Amino acid sequence: MNLPNILFLDIETVPQHPSFDLVPNDWKDLWTKKAEALLRNRADETVESIYERAGIYAEFGKIICISCGVVQGSGEQKRLIIKSFYGEDEKIVLHEFCEMLRKWATDQQKLLCAHNGKEFDFPYLCRRLIINHMSIPTILNVSGKKPWEVNHLDTMELWKFGDFKNYTSLNLLAHVLGIPTPKDDIDGSMVGDVYWKEKNLKRIAEYCQKDVITVAQVYLRIMGEVLIRLDNVEIK
Repeated sequence: MNLPNILFLDIETVPQHPSFDLVPNDWKDLWTKKAEALLRNRADETVESIYERAGIYAEFGKIICISCGVVQGSGEQKRLIIKSFYGEDEKIVLHEFCEMLRKWATDQQKLLCAHNGKEFDFPYLCRRLIINHMSIPTILNVSGKKPWEVNHLDTMELWKFGDFKNYTSLNLLAHVLGIPTPKDDIDGSMVGDVYWKEKNLKRIAEYCQKDVITVAQVYLRIMGEVLIRLDNVEIK
């Protein structure tokens, strides 16, 4: 695999509103119907209390940050170049990311890689693009493609080795593979509060960038490649 042809990425999402109380009535009804299925056998939760999880559903959430990285060089001299697109206006974030993606993905050799990307990141991006009346870049659009024509890599899928019943988090996978993770601030469950209460998008972008570093390192480790030294990571 030609490493410079792989774009490692991660997205951060939040609910479209700070709390259930501020959700418009028509959307409250729709979320209530969605939440009822999620609340089965969960007597300790309510429709209101689980609204903080709405961000993981493309119909009720929005993308606030997309971080991506490419590997340059080889061996001990490999470098990871990272760029983030983030902001309160999802349409601007998506537009800037897609413009970069179209310029980068100039041939069929280019691939996208994310952890659990096939179940979350890639379809979420496509759904939010459609919701925002935006076209889907060719490299992202899997509609009508055969499985072997899809230019997506997924580190969780690579780790499954054909076992479809197991979910392994990125943190667990990095830990079991002996990869030091640069996480030292927030985790995914805190992103909504950091966005809506702290209004700290830079903090979220830094968290997202650390996930991209970890995804790239996990991929390299699975492929038997030398890991990237953290001092060879460059944030654009």
